[in-house]
Amino acid sequence: MDIPDATSLKADVEAALLEIRGALALHGGDVELLDIDMSTGVVTVRLHGACAGCPMADLTVSGLIEETIRERVPSITKVINRPA
Repeated sequence: MDIPDATSLKADVEAALLEIRGALALHGGDVELLDIDMSTGVVTVRLHGACAGCPMADLTVSGLIEETIRERVPSITKVINRPA
């Protein structure tokens, strides 16, 4: 499997997040890409708006966000949330 360069990897992850933003916006939230660790494949995001304080935030990250990103970008191994 080819390992993408940082620029294309970021673009692919941002494209996956764009797909998710509509669902988050329905609940008054959003997601921001903070970091991609190229050596581990770990993506760090931050939830905003109503999603930031939601009791379902962890499920949103591990379910909707991580599943969507990993489906679109197979080199990603995990998505973690870094609260503000």
